[in-house]
Amino acid sequence: MQFIRDIEAQLNDIFPPQERRDIAWWIAEECTGLSRTQLLLADPTSLQTAHKSTKNIPNTEIIIERLRKKEPIQYILGYIDWSGLRLRVSEDTLIPRPETAEILEHIDRLVHMDNGQWTMDNGQKRPFRVLDIGTGSGCIAIALAKRHPDWEVHATDISEKALSIAKLNAEQNNVQVIFHKMDIFSEKADCLLGENAVEMGENRRFDLVVSNPPYIAEHEKKTMEDNVLLYEPHSALFVPDDDPFCFYRRIATLQWAPLLVFEINQRLGKQTQELLISLGFNEVLIHKDSYGNDRFITARID
Repeated sequence: MQFIRDIEAQLNDIFPPQERRDIAWWIAEECTGLSRTQLLLADPTSLQTAHKSTKNIPNTEIIIERLRKKEPIQYILGYIDWSGLRLRVSEDTLIPRPETAEILEHIDRLVHMDNGQWTMDNGQKRPFRVLDIGTGSGCIAIALAKRHPDWEVHATDISEKALSIAKLNAEQNNVQVIFHKMDIFSEKADCLLGENAVEMGENRRFDLVVSNPPYIAEHEKKTMEDNVLLYEPHSALFVPDDDPFCFYRRIATLQWAPLLVFEINQRLGKQTQELLISLGFNEVLIHKDSYGNDRFITARID
């Protein structure tokens, strides 16, 4: 349809064909307030003025102008649809990637093998407890809470602004997640989670810790696209060249849970695996994502 083709033409030198078409449809849906089906059935002559609808979003021209400055469409429109959830995002949070959603399946498989974790040392039952470290938009924690409403899901982040967005996302997706503002490198990290202190004979605070921490080395910036470098929060992306494993080491050393699930730097999978083994973890397994890249690690400790 001509309305879509006109948008695509203005994006011709910015995106490859399929991405260009997907974004054109996204813009059309947002600027008209119509679904794709409604757009296909609409009177073409009415679509040129449809962006004047009452939706509180930028019009087509402003969106395209911002796209030409390499700003991600998710930040422009303020949301992303990810793993069945609609999540608000801003420049205070990373944009959740499709491959990150695959971590949910690894968690489900790992927990399925550990039904005994539902029973405490003294034989009493309680909810399965999960902690998501560096939650950002809250995507992983919220998705887990949606899948497993009987779990007790906690999430931390060092950024107050990110936590505000994550809390709003949890509310809008009708799930309960317990959020904590926390710097895991702080000496006070333990007491910041004091309300979950060892209780009723348990040895650890949580049953599983999951994290998609910063893992891109500073020297890798030169290989990255401007839409990431110019807009996404660097504190959630990059680690020092001389210590690219700092977050993995710290989280593993805390030993807050017998099970760990990490997203990892695809170039450092083997080294990350060796680090966790050296810290006493066993069954440390590297898992590939749907693109064939080393992307996740699962591990356990007795």
